[in-house]
Amino acid sequence: MSETNYIYLNRVDSPDDLKKLSVSELKSYCDELRHFIIEQLAANPGHLGSSLGVVELTAALHYVLNTPYDQLIWDVGHQAYAHKIITGRRDRFYTNRKLEGLSGFPKMSESPYDAFGGGHASVSISAALGMAKAATLKGEKREVVAVIGDGALTGGLAFEGLNNAGASNTDLLVILNDNHMSIDPNVGALKEYLLHISTSRHYNKVKTQIWNMLSGVPRLRRLLQKTGNALKQGVLQQSNLFESLNFRYFGPVDGHDVGMLVKVLRDLKEIPGPKLLHVLTVKGKGYKPAEDNQPLWHAPGRFNPETGELLTPADLSAPPRFQDVFGETILELARADKRIVGITPAMPSGCSLSIMMEHMPERCFDVGIAEGHAVTFSAGLAAQGMIPFCNIYSSFMQRAYDNVIHDVALQNLNVVFCLDRAGLVGEDGPTHHGAFDVAFFRPIPNLTIAAPMDEMELRNLMYTASLGRGPFVIRYPRGRGVTENWRCSLQELPVGKGRLLREGKGVAVLTLGPVGRFAAEAIERAAAEGGPSAAHIDLRYVKPLDEELLHRVGKEFSRVITVEDGVVKGGVGSAVLEFMEQNGYGCHVEMLGIPDEFVTHGTPAQLHRICGFDAEGIYRKLMKCD
Repeated sequence: MSETNYIYLNRVDSPDDLKKLSVSELKSYCDELRHFIIEQLAANPGHLGSSLGVVELTAALHYVLNTPYDQLIWDVGHQAYAHKIITGRRDRFYTNRKLEGLSGFPKMSESPYDAFGGGHASVSISAALGMAKAATLKGEKREVVAVIGDGALTGGLAFEGLNNAGASNTDLLVILNDNHMSIDPNVGALKEYLLHISTSRHYNKVKTQIWNMLSGVPRLRRLLQKTGNALKQGVLQQSNLFESLNFRYFGPVDGHDVGMLVKVLRDLKEIPGPKLLHVLTVKGKGYKPAEDNQPLWHAPGRFNPETGELLTPADLSAPPRFQDVFGETILELARADKRIVGITPAMPSGCSLSIMMEHMPERCFDVGIAEGHAVTFSAGLAAQGMIPFCNIYSSFMQRAYDNVIHDVALQNLNVVFCLDRAGLVGEDGPTHHGAFDVAFFRPIPNLTIAAPMDEMELRNLMYTASLGRGPFVIRYPRGRGVTENWRCSLQELPVGKGRLLREGKGVAVLTLGPVGRFAAEAIERAAAEGGPSAAHIDLRYVKPLDEELLHRVGKEFSRVITVEDGVVKGGVGSAVLEFMEQNGYGCHVEMLGIPDEFVTHGTPAQLHRICGFDAEGIYRKLMKCD
């Protein structure tokens, strides 16, 4: 189906246009919308499976609600592509996740239909409750709806929101989009509970009967509203978690029956107070390859929409991804040391802990989308002599800051934090950039903070951390390393010791992590073109710093350039500047890194250039061209 063959899609540029369709036409519109998403993402990669799973739900919501006056909040936002297309962004959707194009997530500054920004999980219920309460205080009658996946519901913030909303008796609708998946299959007791609700024949038979009575007999509807949880538990002989929190629970319903969804949503508008609609969907719905392999097709890259063939298959001759080096190395370490265990908050394939899970499932723990719990769970393991490697994306580690301070660092426990996706991650944008970890971890006592320049250094830092050094942070980027021959023999890297990679005069360039490769290229170019012959130091550790090396720099160099893939304020450059000032050195320190702003989305190369710490930016700084 080409764009010219769309009968309904091209007629809808807003929810008002959508409302002009009949319900039967709405079904056809959903088919075209799904095809459009597949067609677009085949050429311009993004989050495919999640968006395909909510096509009918999204259309029904905008069909029934009066958006943007009625407010629709998408948890995480992976599933918001259909929402963006319906709300006037179809013609710009080809720019999705591209520099200066549409954000891959809901963004308040992008559209009035994006009622609240997304990107991190479990926030929708709390935000929706705040917005609903604000409407009440202002005397406004508007619907507020939060759409949250069963994966995001495992986050503690979601339960805090449910608890508060149930007690407040505020008009609010929470839609639980239940597909048994986040990126990987969901885990934990909540998953089993939802599965039981969705498959219990008795429960659903009686719920359907009650629902039909509600729809057809207003008196029974009012009676059920008054008696609420007690009557339903008595009839069903089964308690309901959500009704125990004072939510009226409805469902489960078929999330791909758009006609039923429209009817249900219209009925729910008439019921006051906090309500939860349980919707069953299939991630990747309508595209067989995505349904058959849901983790892979969460964000598959470019593909042939006709055949499902991935057009960017793994190049077996290319250097490995840093995450895969982590996965292979932790398995190697765990085979040598029975105390080593792996922990991840719902990202086993994303961080490649899945490699160890395949061989040692009993020593790997996926705790669901619960970063704070992942950290304190790791602390409990360490308190009993285990050596946990807790792998959390840098941006998501922000959510567990108190747990790191109070439960790990204060007690000086041997927890190894592996911060995947540190630095600018690219197309996912500011909600996912790992910009702040060095700055927010550097003030915490007892922490060691390190970053590898290449994949061999990552292996060696992991080995060093496994020797029991107290809390140990290793940050590394998304993407590939630099060499195919990365399986070096493991060796300890002395804590707090950097390395001099190149001698020089006048100017010293100090780097942390893979940006050292940009610096090496820039230094070579500057020297070859008659510029300064700069020294290059790979710090390896930002805490503790290599004071011996820094004293030498302070004594021998009048100019110092620091380079980091993190925020400049409070980061590596700040640490070096503090050292020079405290020790009375007069060298001029210039800092390159992420500026004091939220960096947009784009390719990593584009963002490094914009922030000025790619090879060209470092070269210009060396040559004083800026």
